[in-house]
Amino acid sequence: MCGIAGICRLDGAPLAPRAAIRVKAMTDCLAHRGPDGEGLWQDGPVCLGHRRLSIIDLSGGGQPMHSVDGRLSVVFNGEIYNFAEIRDELTAGGARFQTHSDTEVILEGYRRWGADCLARFDGMFAFALWDAERRRLFCARDRFGKKPFFYTIQHNILYFASELTALARVPELSFTLEPKAIMRYLAYEYVPTPQTMYAEAHSLPPAHLLLLEKGRIRLERYWDMPVPDEADPRDEKELCQELNNLLSRAVRRRMVSDVPLGVFLSGGIDSSIVAGLMARQSATPVRTFSIGFTEASYDESRYARIVAGAFGTDHHERVLSAEECADRLPGIISRMDVPLADASVAPTWLLSGVTRQKVTVALGGDGADELWAGYEHYIGFKVAEWYTALPALVRRGLIEPLARHLPASAGYINPRLAVATFLRGAHAPAWQRVQTMLTAFTPDMQHEILAGDWLEGHHDFLRPERLFAPTRQQYEHWPEKTAAPLARAFHVYARQFMLDDILVKVDRCSMLHSLEVRAPFLDRDVAEFAARLPVRHKLRGFRRKYLLKKAFADLLPKDILHRNKRGFQIPVAAWLRGRMRPLMEDLLSEARLREQGIFNPVAVRTLMDEHISGRADLRKPLWTLLVFQLWQQARQGRSESPAALLSA
Repeated sequence: MCGIAGICRLDGAPLAPRAAIRVKAMTDCLAHRGPDGEGLWQDGPVCLGHRRLSIIDLSGGGQPMHSVDGRLSVVFNGEIYNFAEIRDELTAGGARFQTHSDTEVILEGYRRWGADCLARFDGMFAFALWDAERRRLFCARDRFGKKPFFYTIQHNILYFASELTALARVPELSFTLEPKAIMRYLAYEYVPTPQTMYAEAHSLPPAHLLLLEKGRIRLERYWDMPVPDEADPRDEKELCQELNNLLSRAVRRRMVSDVPLGVFLSGGIDSSIVAGLMARQSATPVRTFSIGFTEASYDESRYARIVAGAFGTDHHERVLSAEECADRLPGIISRMDVPLADASVAPTWLLSGVTRQKVTVALGGDGADELWAGYEHYIGFKVAEWYTALPALVRRGLIEPLARHLPASAGYINPRLAVATFLRGAHAPAWQRVQTMLTAFTPDMQHEILAGDWLEGHHDFLRPERLFAPTRQQYEHWPEKTAAPLARAFHVYARQFMLDDILVKVDRCSMLHSLEVRAPFLDRDVAEFAARLPVRHKLRGFRRKYLLKKAFADLLPKDILHRNKRGFQIPVAAWLRGRMRPLMEDLLSEARLREQGIFNPVAVRTLMDEHISGRADLRKPLWTLLVFQLWQQARQGRSESPAALLSA
């Protein structure tokens, strides 16, 4: 795992000598992604920079790496898990290797197959390869976007880096906040790819390549998720065996490392399967890592201990208080290069820190929820289809009036808010429903919360057809009538929510600790197997992850197999009324908001008063605003510490 950066002139003319200084500034900003080494190389119109986290071939994998004949040069972030098989194939065809690294496999794979080499790579990666003979820059990102790749084109030059903050280190580049990106952030709690918060910067979409050749830039998709086959005739026994074989191989490939490795263990289905498969294939006890909370209502560490005991792992656990988590959260958010209003960044960051004390690589269960129907939202989507089929008299005259009288709080769950969110989604078109059930700020709320002067000229963008256009694009990605509505919902979650929330969270939190995290569920063969399955094998009635649980019923402890998914439960609502209230009121104060000019101070104050008083649970919109302010503060380089504003 590494950090990459580079510059390439579109017109092919040589770069000025200061180009290397600019790239060095970018790679210095990425030092946390690669503390074990750095490299810089400039030739003609291109300059490539690299920060290395040594995982494979510790002595021979330095970058930028060059082919023996000097024609090809590459900087690479990630891992190619099937590099050994590809290397054998290339060697049989006459290729000669100087190292044992997967980086050199990219060079020789490109030499043999050109851009088609991407079809053979199974891994997580973002790389940039310079072909001196063809005067071509070839960049690519892995199928699911596990590794980031940002770029901007300014002054007739392409600049790229693993993080947006690195691009911002180049003094001659200008970056301005994009109003449409802010509105999408408020709706999604992240900015959907390929858009970024800056008008001038873009994120390379997953499963895409970027070619710069003859002064022109071309983006091209090289892989797509397969369409589900609802007529698949295979029986469950056959499917379970195939899944077991595929996932076992995926785990085995991800256990290849020249440094110590372990596994994130939450005690949920997904991480427990990964830990169990690792234990089956390891000659020594697998190292497992988890965190717990002193507050019993949020603590699930006992499930991780059950799994660790069942598989005989070398288990490491850190117990936190909710206050400690709250104290760390503002600082963590400030270190993210993109605004992400997912409060579970705190436990993810803390877990990464605990894990990095013992190992350099960790496996995790990411991707299983999206591909195997792990979220309650899938059930909500399914129920919404049934609900809309009811007579309007029943819906409008009976159910919805009753829903307004539900209690506002029942422990961690807010029944009234949950039902209101469901009804909002049920009333929306199917393509919009997928996102509506997750939205922090509805279009109507944005009209109220955004400052009138700032919103001027952008009212039309708040129409759902425009605001949620990325969701519609993913929902309607497959040709009409080739996939059922629920299958399309799976596609949206994998191509949008997982990409820009889950994978960003894991990548940034782990890499801030120089820790590499690998995801067996996002193995190409495993993911394609899951994507092709009929929906009924993933969501059977209200039973989520149906076939996944069936395939590994003999592996998992019974207490784990039959428990419901919870994830990291973070008491954000209580924090905003208590420990984090001073921070919220400072960053969302009238003075700050008027100076900033984006948000309506009166509307924001109303949100805070409603939440603090307990009259409403507005944790999602308030947290989304607070995260944006923390990100903005870090971007502007303000010196005050967020932690100083937390109550004692």
